[in-house]
Amino acid sequence: QVQLVESGGGLVQPGGSLRLSCAASGSIYSINTMRWYRQAPGKEREWVADITKGGRTNYADSVKGRFTISRDNAKNTVYLQMNSLKPEDTAVYYCRVDLALGFLWGQGTQVTVSS
Repeated sequence: QVQLVESGGGLVQPGGSLRLSCAASGSIYSINTMRWYRQAPGKEREWVADITKGGRTNYADSVKGRFTISRDNAKNTVYLQMNSLKPEDTAVYYCRVDLALGFLWGQGTQVTVSS
């Protein structure tokens, strides 16, 4: 079975940085677009960023200029570099990978931005 394992979350002060990782393993024929979402308490899950297999990126307006999504296709891993973090970035962050027959969610990793 294919599994997604997320890591890199934690507690950081406003203005700080974190780097999230999401690694896919198992029987994978091909990974297409890889995406990051987040869900804050009491809010719906929202899309944050995505990156195609060829490296084309898109960002939500709320994170544009502060977050950078990247991927290492050899490692089947997607990253989210988060800089200039704000309290409103506090959420559980989830990765999603698009596969040939559907998509798969990571388990989520908590990011808390607080002084």
